[in-house]
Amino acid sequence: MLPLILLLVASGVTGNDMTTKFELMQHWDNNFEGKYCFKLTTATVGWEIDMTFSAPVQGIQQWDGDFVHGTSSGCSSKYSMVNKGSKGIHSAGESLCVRMMGKVCSGGAPTGTAILKDLSDDHQTLPRIPHVSGAETTKYNYAEVLMKSILFYEAQRSGKLPANNRIPWRADSALGDKGQSGQDLTGGWYDAGDNVKFNFPMAWSTTVLTWSLIMWKDAYVKSGQLDVMYQSIKWPLDYFIKCHTKPSELYVQVGDGGVDHGSWTSPERMTGKRPSFKIDASNPGSDIAMETAAAMAAGSIVFKQKGDTAYANTLLTHAKQLFEFGKAHPGRYSDSVNAAAAYYKSQDDEDEFSWGGMWLYKATGDKKYLAFAEQHFVNKTAWGFSWDEKIGGANLLMYIETKKDIYKKTIVGTFKDWFPGGSVPYSPKCLAFRLEWGALRYAANTALLALVAADAGIDPVNNRKWAMSQINYALGDAGRSFVIGFGTNPPRRPHHRAASCPMLPAPCGWDEQQMKVPDPHTLYGAMVGGPGQSDGYTDDRTDYVKNEVACDYNAGFQSSVAGLLHLAIAKQLPSTYKDICP
Repeated sequence: MLPLILLLVASGVTGNDMTTKFELMQHWDNNFEGKYCFKLTTATVGWEIDMTFSAPVQGIQQWDGDFVHGTSSGCSSKYSMVNKGSKGIHSAGESLCVRMMGKVCSGGAPTGTAILKDLSDDHQTLPRIPHVSGAETTKYNYAEVLMKSILFYEAQRSGKLPANNRIPWRADSALGDKGQSGQDLTGGWYDAGDNVKFNFPMAWSTTVLTWSLIMWKDAYVKSGQLDVMYQSIKWPLDYFIKCHTKPSELYVQVGDGGVDHGSWTSPERMTGKRPSFKIDASNPGSDIAMETAAAMAAGSIVFKQKGDTAYANTLLTHAKQLFEFGKAHPGRYSDSVNAAAAYYKSQDDEDEFSWGGMWLYKATGDKKYLAFAEQHFVNKTAWGFSWDEKIGGANLLMYIETKKDIYKKTIVGTFKDWFPGGSVPYSPKCLAFRLEWGALRYAANTALLALVAADAGIDPVNNRKWAMSQINYALGDAGRSFVIGFGTNPPRRPHHRAASCPMLPAPCGWDEQQMKVPDPHTLYGAMVGGPGQSDGYTDDRTDYVKNEVACDYNAGFQSSVAGLLHLAIAKQLPSTYKDICP
């Protein structure tokens, strides 16, 4: 046997790539045993190693990777392997060693070099951080938040990605999504940290985001985000057009939640079947028909203003048909689609009737839609504002259009419940804590209503102060940021499959869900569910209550940030908001 040769480690090659020399441990006859070792300076979740030996070798046996170039039989001087499962997960400071045995094809003891490619490194580059000149100075850069939240929605994209894709760790996925008769259902957004397309929250998110563009376009213009915002909302709208396969037929979900939640992998690695689910006259879903109509009606307003008349007309045609479909066939979609009931069960459709009617009225000016919305007025204060409850939004739209006191009364009552002293409890650091699951989502959504109400003349001073207190809590007032990639000590381990997976060709599975190291990819702009009622929070990927992200979480949040930036541009931001807190 030859004596042990000391390990040598070289500097990085590109990014986090490293080189090292082969460490020969034994050599006898034409057999050898040795290893390649790398001293890691950063955590890694996946790797590829390219090995070059001084002479051809064969019969390599090792237990850490799978060959992607070269095989265990045949003679070659070049081999490449990618890690097996959990073998890719290492913390900074660890030594990553791949031990192997083999045979030399000719000559003496082999030498060699290897390059370690860190498949955690996605080489993502951020756009320039925007700063709005001429606006009031704000505690947090709202323009940066808008930019990063739009990036989050790009990270949620399903289907064939555009040539200008800005998320390098995402690629084409779910290209086989089809309806029951073979209709193309590619596109849309993955719902949250999973890989299912749930259209009910997706449609509500699209409506709300589009609402912010209608209300506060200057925030997107001044922050340089207008063009990417158009692209952002067009992505789900294009998908909804595909889903509306007949005037009275609408696909409402692609993928099975039970099957999807039984695995942990990125959309690009999915191999299972993705069933699709629809509503029609025999299986009604007036709630989701009206919500999708609302999204398309709102979209028609935006794209008409943009000058894309043809697209606006297409959206409006679909919106009108879906409205009539929902009107003619009442019923909760989750009663027709059992696959949705365990995840996004609808409680009622009356609020969607008034919400959908108001958006059709805003898009057309036809008073029949206003009359329909008023006919379905829900005369009570809002528990919250979310994918399932549109009462606050619908009543606010009806008040803005009619100025009737009956609608204003419900709005004022809602904020009385939500403000300190009302029925909603508060955390010690001033988060209105409606529900543990996605606590920040409810506060941010209601902040949006407060900002719209303020613009409508309803208690503008206090509504703006309160909205600012809730959004700034998420951005850092709690002592940390709850928005990934923004501010002080943001989350680094969100419950999100794609962000936790290394770059291909490395595998991804439950080991990545359970790992302690941060996600290899930064899911910029995503707001996590948030803390507990005592402001306690742990950045733990396995805690989906506090650490999952979702399209509907960011919808009201991003829209509220746009509203605050609009106020800063108009120099109407409250000078203080801490006095609103209990």
